[in-house]
Amino acid sequence: MFIEVFFPKHRKREDRGAWKKLNGEKAMDPFTCLLITLLFVGVQSCPEVCRCVAKPKYERYVADCSYQDLQVVPQDFSSNTTTLTLSVNHIATLGEESFANLARLQGLWLSYNEIGTIAEGTFAVLVHLRALDLSHNQIMNFPWADLSNLTTLQLLKLSNNHLEKIPPEAFQSLKDLRSLWLSNNRLATLSDGTFSSMPKLAQLQINNNPFDCTCKIWWLDGWLQSTPVSIPEKKSVTCATPEKQKGLVLGRSLKLDCALPTVQLVYHSSLGDSKLKDGLTLQLHCNAVGKPPPKIRWKIQTVNQHVAIDGPNVEREEHLLLDPAGSVPSRGRFLVFKNGSMAVTKFSKDSEGIYTCQAYNDVGSREAFVHVALAGSEKPTTFLKNHLQANKNPNQSCDIKDDRTSEENVKFVYLTPTVPKTDCNGGTQRQLALGSLFLFCLLAHYS
Repeated sequence: MFIEVFFPKHRKREDRGAWKKLNGEKAMDPFTCLLITLLFVGVQSCPEVCRCVAKPKYERYVADCSYQDLQVVPQDFSSNTTTLTLSVNHIATLGEESFANLARLQGLWLSYNEIGTIAEGTFAVLVHLRALDLSHNQIMNFPWADLSNLTTLQLLKLSNNHLEKIPPEAFQSLKDLRSLWLSNNRLATLSDGTFSSMPKLAQLQINNNPFDCTCKIWWLDGWLQSTPVSIPEKKSVTCATPEKQKGLVLGRSLKLDCALPTVQLVYHSSLGDSKLKDGLTLQLHCNAVGKPPPKIRWKIQTVNQHVAIDGPNVEREEHLLLDPAGSVPSRGRFLVFKNGSMAVTKFSKDSEGIYTCQAYNDVGSREAFVHVALAGSEKPTTFLKNHLQANKNPNQSCDIKDDRTSEENVKFVYLTPTVPKTDCNGGTQRQLALGSLFLFCLLAHYS
């Protein structure tokens, strides 16, 4: 327990003298004594092993509990505490309740402990936190989602831990962060754009990590060459694997055989005149090349549903079909083949929409899309406009640029089904008819 006694600046001199006189008198009315205490004494709780100082002038309440051999976080702090130091102890676990009563914390220092377990929500309540130091611990799994609440954070120290992965969106909410310490961890790779959401970042420490210098890390090599962010010990940002890259310094133009995918979406049709009717089969083919060879994801967006299909599904006759909420799996008519082709059986009015082929590899991703509608359908301008607004800035990576806009790449294909044809033996030969009438082009691609 500590007591801070102070006089407000506006109190008169005679009041101060009266206080001194009353304080020296032996006989004092108990009620008067209590009243004066309530008026002039500020009481703040503090654990016995800690040193606490109140500084009302600066609205600061500092608690120092370092070097106390603590194994858990004490729970007797004043709710007004703004700075808490728990460094150089033996704390191994942080629970959701560890700082539940300290919502006003601005600085939290936990370096040189034995922290290996941190519960989700541990830091979520600390919305005013500006500095968080967790360096020199044993953290492998960090509650990254907690950072979304720490929008005022300026310093984050996670160096000298056991971190192996950092989610791409981990620092998305840290718009005010100035300094980030990630050195001396076990990071083999970092996702493209990991640091792009922090406009005020001035210092970044990522040295002494075992980076795997394959195409996954190519973006970082380029970013380190051009970023204005200060990178201390830059010569220690090196490759650990593969063997031929071991010891090379990132940010010095590593010679990697990598290429962002190029995508071409082609529409196949058989010509023939027929009257408009539903029930045809649509076929699209996606040509994609890159280093390493890209994988293909098909995405279909209609007014009533969104569909995402990763890889071929013909063997299993199944795919990932999402309802408008994006969560309910179902079966459907979308068939994807190993060669990158996709077929939509029984194409109907409900199947009209945006058909997108996305190619992605370790370097990044690119996509091509085409709008498909039945002949006679009105041009769905509203639906298309919304789609184009969402695709103003297609995914790009490294030093590859595409100056063309989405509006220049989208094409309309209007389909007219053909009727079944009869072969010379009298049998019926049903074609995978895609139609003969289209208003613009058959190709939509990013090259």
